[in-house]
Amino acid sequence: MESKVEILSKEMVKPSSPTPTHLRDFKISLLDEMVPPTYVPIILFYCAGTDGAQDFEVISNKLKFSLSKILNLYYPFCGRLKATSSSSVDCNDEGVLYIESKIPTNLSDTLKLSQSQIKELLLPFDPYDVPSTMDNYDRSMVNMAVQLSEFRCGGIALGVCLAHKLADAAATASFLNSWAEATRDIDNGGNGSIVEPPRMDASLIFPPRGIELAINELMVVGGSGGGAHDEKLVTKCFLFNATNLSSLKARFGDFNATGVEAITALIWRSAIQAAKAATAGGGESKTTLKPSLVCHAVDIRNRMVPSLPKTLFGNLCLYSFTDLVESDGIYGSEELDDLVEIVRNGIKEAIANYSGLLQGDGSLDELVEFFKEARSMFADNFVTCYGFTSWTRFGFYEVDFGWGKPSKVRHISHPLKNVVYLMPTRTGDEIEAWISMTEHEMVQFQRNPELLQYASLEF
Repeated sequence: MESKVEILSKEMVKPSSPTPTHLRDFKISLLDEMVPPTYVPIILFYCAGTDGAQDFEVISNKLKFSLSKILNLYYPFCGRLKATSSSSVDCNDEGVLYIESKIPTNLSDTLKLSQSQIKELLLPFDPYDVPSTMDNYDRSMVNMAVQLSEFRCGGIALGVCLAHKLADAAATASFLNSWAEATRDIDNGGNGSIVEPPRMDASLIFPPRGIELAINELMVVGGSGGGAHDEKLVTKCFLFNATNLSSLKARFGDFNATGVEAITALIWRSAIQAAKAATAGGGESKTTLKPSLVCHAVDIRNRMVPSLPKTLFGNLCLYSFTDLVESDGIYGSEELDDLVEIVRNGIKEAIANYSGLLQGDGSLDELVEFFKEARSMFADNFVTCYGFTSWTRFGFYEVDFGWGKPSKVRHISHPLKNVVYLMPTRTGDEIEAWISMTEHEMVQFQRNPELLQYASLEF
């Protein structure tokens, strides 16, 4: 099925009030510096005929009006990263790119398309390769962009790209829910004043250092048979439905594994087995396989001691690393129990270490050095790292602008080797695992009988 987007309009939405002078130079934090200069992409789908459904033009006008209001609180989105400083945003109120479009297919048919096709149709630009797809808008000039699309069936999609230097997934969800709250308030005669303001002082907790590590791009270059840039990557979605997820968690007995821990252990083990099978099929010695570890992106707002405010704006996400596991040791069914414990311990140890930094037990310089060492290890290709990011608890399915909650939420995965995004479904008791790996390893991975006992291949 081929679809082509029809662009109806493009404009810049600016904040309804000028940003005060004392807020115009916004400092990003050390943790913001450590993420790559890409965007956080999210697409919210709303079916036609939901409660409060309205005309597309009316919907769009409400969204633009409330966006203008809410940008007074989220003023860095309307600014521009300074060319002379990677740690500062010039909050100059130049605005947010806003696009209206029509899609000549039904919403249900569009959801069956590949990630790359959906990205081209429903996002304002490629969030990972912006300069080649942004027309007359330079990447350094846009911190946020929106595309509102209407399907032939009357459903709509809201595609949003937020500068990753300014927001992680939790901050993105918080912003979208605040924007939705401000939009609903319009029907009640308000102006968005009920929205709780975000905290904008993360740089006081994690002062910037003027560095850019971008560790999450390097941590996945290691592999079992060459660099990620030399091999064709594929991304597929595996669904863990409620029944199967419950069975998988029960597999670990009194350990009481969470859904994320259980899925991580199973995917890790299945991926190692796939790498082994793919390597053996290529006629190479199994000893060429590197030891592996799992890296989890962990939201630290409510995990730190003391805890951080849930409204703290920016990237409050750090990485937990498990112990190394030798590939040749993963062959018996009992090892799955070992892996889930290794995953939990890695997260617990990371949080304990990071909490020590805030309590004065360590130096932020030590944190920087730790990540520099990790970056060097991954760059030298000594290990295979499987990177996991979970978006299961951020509330994307609660984003209600006044015409109902999303029927579907899609994230467009960064095309990086051995990266896994865990996404919830609308029911809240299922998890989608979007997995990217080399084509020849995916062939083996998707056949794994233990994996297929608990997950079904969706896309």
